[in-house]
Amino acid sequence: MPPGLVLPTTPLAWLHLGLGLVLALWTLLFLFRIVLTWYPQLDLSRGILRLVGLPTEPLLAPTRRLIQPIGGVDVTPVVWVGLVSLLRELLVGQQGLLTQMMIRASVMPA
Repeated sequence: MPPGLVLPTTPLAWLHLGLGLVLALWTLLFLFRIVLTWYPQLDLSRGILRLVGLPTEPLLAPTRRLIQPIGGVDVTPVVWVGLVSLLRELLVGQQGLLTQMMIRASVMPA
């Protein structure tokens, strides 16, 4: 193990780490979707682009029924970047719910 690397020691810490990573990855995938909207000819169901299309499309498809394209531009990936970023901040940000639970658990006597 590299020096200075500290692994989580409690289930709550593992949940905090895992959820933070998943939400960060999801944000990154939605950011890729934003960029890929500039290239509508690309097929997101083929090749390496499937890694971007498969995890995001189940959320984008129903959202497109609620939010129509603005000026011909699909804005639903932007909406989801905002929602996932908000969720990440509320759960694992500096003042997030899981962060606060971890702080309280480390302060309380066993």
